[in-house]
Amino acid sequence: MTASSPSMVVRPAGRHALLVELSDAGRAGALHAELLRLRAAGTLPPVAEIVPGACTVLLDGVTDPELLARQLTAWEIPLHAPEEGAVVEIPVIYDGPDLAGVAARWGIPEDEVAARHSAHTYRVAFCGFAPGFGYLTGLPAEMHVPRHATPRTRVPAGALALAGPYTAVYPRATPGGWQLIGTMPDPAPLWDPSREAAALLTPGTQVRFVAEGDHA
Repeated sequence: MTASSPSMVVRPAGRHALLVELSDAGRAGALHAELLRLRAAGTLPPVAEIVPGACTVLLDGVTDPELLARQLTAWEIPLHAPEEGAVVEIPVIYDGPDLAGVAARWGIPEDEVAARHSAHTYRVAFCGFAPGFGYLTGLPAEMHVPRHATPRTRVPAGALALAGPYTAVYPRATPGGWQLIGTMPDPAPLWDPSREAAALLTPGTQVRFVAEGDHA
């Protein structure tokens, strides 16, 4: 059973799960936001887990996958679903080793990168790569930067990074090829296994970066 519409394809993923493939990341984010809104309103058919990806959304624990697949392809999903809920503020120091290179790509002085980057509200599109690592969308197209051709063997925990359309903060030290523009002084809150929700940045969460010294 596979259902489709011009903007999505819905495929079975086991007996009680559906994989929704979207035409781009914007539509995947909009569908995820709409699913969360409907579940909060109590109007979404029974679904145990909603797991977003770059251009997909996995629905697991679906009572009637065939019926939901037909319903999904008939929905008109608002491309820019309204954002709701609190905004997580992340303090950062804009001191990354790639700051000058990013400033040059953006065509601005190095000391303006902090204001330019922190002016936007971001949204966690999906998580992956490492526990607590959230891929944040919301970076305007003119601010997209490429990954390094050769990744670093070690990116420190707390590094604020850019790659393509995404912003992220590394919750722990790992290899990585993203452009590093800053540092979260204390990255421990990003991933805390002793907390009920171990990850601070979960899909759908809104995020703002606050340059150190800018707190009210």
